[in-house]
Amino acid sequence: MTYRCLLQMVLLLCLSTTALSRSYNLLRFQQRRSSVVCQNLLWQLPSTPQHCLEFRMDFQMPEEMKQAQQFRKEDAVLVMYEMLQHIFNILTRDFSSTGWSETIIEHLLVELHGQMNRLEPIRKEIMQKKNSTMGDTTDLHLRKYYFNLVQYLKSKKYNRCAWTVVRVQILRNFSFLRRLTGYLRD
Repeated sequence: MTYRCLLQMVLLLCLSTTALSRSYNLLRFQQRRSSVVCQNLLWQLPSTPQHCLEFRMDFQMPEEMKQAQQFRKEDAVLVMYEMLQHIFNILTRDFSSTGWSETIIEHLLVELHGQMNRLEPIRKEIMQKKNSTMGDTTDLHLRKYYFNLVQYLKSKKYNRCAWTVVRVQILRNFSFLRRLTGYLRD
């Protein structure tokens, strides 16, 4: 009897979560909360000394990231998912030289994964319906930007200063992600 009730509760929870994930207002709330958590986790990572200022570099952030006013909610979902996926992939690289807490990075990766999971059903639906005005150029600019970040880390052999520079870029990304989240309205 208890097993049957538990199974029903689990099924109800799964179905309600799927149904609720379609609500853009709920998604906006969840994504904002999670983005704030990610930013706070990034701020908890120790920064490096002043001598790292010479490592700064202009990664040519795409104009689309600087000016979010042209996005529809469907485009915002696609851009957010793409950005989160790249940030996740960057943070799974070798950060051992940084002195960063593995626990904080793990929490950060869990939050990023949760954000992508919430966006995934809507992203799939948008892709199936081809309901996006976002052109291939936006996707290309994003890919190039994140490729440059990864290449920078590789060229600096993932040293502490390079990670500090990339961390600042990721923090800027979260500011943009929070602006994009504002487009998620029913």
